[in-house]
Amino acid sequence: MTDPTTSVTTVAEGIARISWSPDEPIDVIRHSVVAALLDHARVEALVDPGDESAQRAATWSGLRREGVMRGVTVDGDPVDRVVYARLATDAPLNEPEGFRALLNSFLPRKRAISQMLLRDRDGRVLLCQLTYKQDWDLPGGVVEVGESPQLAVGREVEEELGLTLPVGPLVLTDWLPAWSGWDDALCLVFDGGEHDASITDSIVKQAREIRSAEFCTVEEVRERCADFTARRIESALANLGTGRSAYTESGR
Repeated sequence: MTDPTTSVTTVAEGIARISWSPDEPIDVIRHSVVAALLDHARVEALVDPGDESAQRAATWSGLRREGVMRGVTVDGDPVDRVVYARLATDAPLNEPEGFRALLNSFLPRKRAISQMLLRDRDGRVLLCQLTYKQDWDLPGGVVEVGESPQLAVGREVEEELGLTLPVGPLVLTDWLPAWSGWDDALCLVFDGGEHDASITDSIVKQAREIRSAEFCTVEEVRERCADFTARRIESALANLGTGRSAYTESGR
């Protein structure tokens, strides 16, 4: 049995790459990271996504998870590697900010989508025909990093439809499981209020994303939307006026 070893190699100007044997104590790896940062601006490690022990070692050695590098050639074969790194300018781990940043780098993150439920006086729902898929959907879009979901839906409606509208309370949280290349996500449906049907005359479509927008009956919603979208809309409609936000999974 060989002794544990840690290797630090300069791979570019100011960048060191560290690797270690499976039995290497974390304190030794951490010390090697600190020592390498005396002469480098960045220390990084490429870790096998299937090696949970190595991922834990990277984390508790102070390296932040940055993402997955796909198709790295190792021993002649393309493989994926999780990239961990620490910069000389990162806050020390013994400071609250530094420890929180370390945890934030590897804790799960979930995509959020905000949508607006707009109705006319007859109870029809405003749907958008999108340029990038066949199904119709509620107006809205992806929440940006650091953005409030409630502000996001107002921004999306203004950008896509040219409508500046007050955003009401949350009426539904719908979890969408991973599907067809998409990670799972939370869809948050906000009350957009009731409007005269003539509001569609004021719509200025964002041509890159919106083909058309019109008020639709529940029957038309079922015809035009994906089944999970139709279920979400019907669940949101059913929850209006209850004074609380409902929770569904794929609209159920």
